[in-house]
Amino acid sequence: MNKTIRHTSVFVLLLVLALLGRATWVQAYRAEALADDQKNRRNTIAQYAQPLGNIVVAGSPVTGSKRTEGTDLEYRRTYTDGELYAAVTGYSSQAYGSTQLEGIYADVLDGTDDRLKNPLDAVTRKQREPGTVLTTIDPAVQEAAYRALGNKKGAAVAVDPVSGRILALASTPSYDPSKISGTNDGAAWRELTGDPDKPLVNRALRQPLPPGSTFKLVVAAAALEDGLYRSVDTATESPSPYTLPHTRTVLRNENASAPCENATIRTALRYSCNNVFGKMAADLGQDKVRAMAERFGFNDAELDVPVRAYASVYPSKMDPAQTALSGIGQFDVTATPLQMAMVSAAIANDGLLAAPHMVSEVVDSDGDALTSYEDGDTRRIVSSATAAQLRSAMVTVVEEGTGTNAAVAGAEVGGKTGTAQHGENNSKTPYAWFTSYAKDPSTGKQVAVAVMIEDSGAARSEVSGNGLAAPVAQKMMAAALK
Repeated sequence: MNKTIRHTSVFVLLLVLALLGRATWVQAYRAEALADDQKNRRNTIAQYAQPLGNIVVAGSPVTGSKRTEGTDLEYRRTYTDGELYAAVTGYSSQAYGSTQLEGIYADVLDGTDDRLKNPLDAVTRKQREPGTVLTTIDPAVQEAAYRALGNKKGAAVAVDPVSGRILALASTPSYDPSKISGTNDGAAWRELTGDPDKPLVNRALRQPLPPGSTFKLVVAAAALEDGLYRSVDTATESPSPYTLPHTRTVLRNENASAPCENATIRTALRYSCNNVFGKMAADLGQDKVRAMAERFGFNDAELDVPVRAYASVYPSKMDPAQTALSGIGQFDVTATPLQMAMVSAAIANDGLLAAPHMVSEVVDSDGDALTSYEDGDTRRIVSSATAAQLRSAMVTVVEEGTGTNAAVAGAEVGGKTGTAQHGENNSKTPYAWFTSYAKDPSTGKQVAVAVMIEDSGAARSEVSGNGLAAPVAQKMMAAALK
């Protein structure tokens, strides 16, 4: 054979072997990764080849699907009352992916979850029927939260203290996920992502902010559990005004005429006395306050409901003055509305915190459970005696103190207001907070709530937890107890 032809043949053979080796490697080792790659168009085509499974609220789907035209994606996601439930569902977009429950359960909702397989499907290559996500949301409480928030920038959460079921999860301003569910929604997407009010941010779960005086409940719990004070009616050692340790900075009270000097915990919560809780936190020390905060859920970076909530933070490495400021929910303390609802829920539930969750069950097309979330998965946060004392003091706040706008006729209601300063030298409009619980003695129904108003458009002097946040909480509690 001609030498040149022989060399060429060997070279061609090597190329063929290289191609075969590459193909074998791709099929054996890279097939799964390539199949799962987000840039693989086939995945998106398969995802939207049939109607998606639904997210259900109180037995009714709040999602749907409709046929498309002029595209290889046969169906697109639709939403019923999209703005009302956006903080719960998230969005499923052919162009921008999926978030919230839509993202977590994407495989169930599009029928690709392996748990939906059966032997016949493998033989016939039939596309599997999608599953369904059943939520714990109560539509009446959800609507009460959303309507009461109105055009304010803020969020609200309602939880059943005994079961841990999330009854409402609202964030405003909201958005309609239907407007970004297709492939040609670039204008709507740019409008949402460019909006300075950030409607795509789930403020209920994913925007921790200074909780202000609502955090005083945590400090009071730490003081009672530690034995620093015997009861909520024991006089404290709290000069008024109180000078922060090792400084000349005076921590003043919002109401200069309030009886805050050496006030009891009950009186201090009623009038929201900064001097009492600043001094109390400094006396306890940051380690004891942090330990109590973490028992309630602060500093938990893995709080899934099942959507991952951002961690609420109680800081470390503070000096005594900073520790005192942390006692009134300032300095670097941050919390989500979910976290502050958990605080009230544990107090309402006799000191036991039930794991919060907004999905009860994920089922296949036959209604058989794929995943179930237990109600009442509890852990003890404070003693029953401490919880009872805190409830009593919180009732005083609503009946005689700074939280009167939260009262619900015929119900036991306890709460705590908060007004959190922020900005350089507290120059920006404060955040208004309210956290509370309500119990109906005739029916046994109960609920815990937290509301945060980031911006209402009101003048700085008009911002207060009782004026802005408590009325929202009141409407949510009334709806939950019906």
